[in-house]
Amino acid sequence: MKLLVLLLALYAAAAPATGWRPATEAELKDWVPARAPVEKERIETEFPAASGVTNGKAYVFGVVLITAGYSADGKYSHFFASQVPIKVGDLSLKPGNYVFGFQKNLDSDSLSVKFYDAQSGKFLGVVEANRNSRIGRIVQFHIYPPNDRSIVQIGRFAFPYKLGK
Repeated sequence: MKLLVLLLALYAAAAPATGWRPATEAELKDWVPARAPVEKERIETEFPAASGVTNGKAYVFGVVLITAGYSADGKYSHFFASQVPIKVGDLSLKPGNYVFGFQKNLDSDSLSVKFYDAQSGKFLGVVEANRNSRIGRIVQFHIYPPNDRSIVQIGRFAFPYKLGK
């Protein structure tokens, strides 16, 4: 019996206990700013296009920016925040606030997604988002929980992510 209890304890410790799930609308309303702090501006957000995940202690969320009339027009399209280290594509990000914009690649069926630090506007890197035929419904923006699909969806395109500890 002691061996069985020990084996179960070892299995529970080794099993991935992510506990991450989609954020509720109420949680998103608490996290998503009406005006996101981007460089020296506070850019309006489009709450119906917000999406996020949480484990009940930390969150990752993103929301579409309404950039018309702001200096970010054309450079940024989304505000993205994480309370845990996160790797998007091959780009590692510390907990913090980010913005990104994307451009369709003419030579392939993909998007180049450019990430920037939200406070400074400093360019951080590019992630490729590929057309994803496994996406059921096409939405403006969506973050799937890790170990579900572990992707960030932009329309028909998606890029993978992994959460750090």
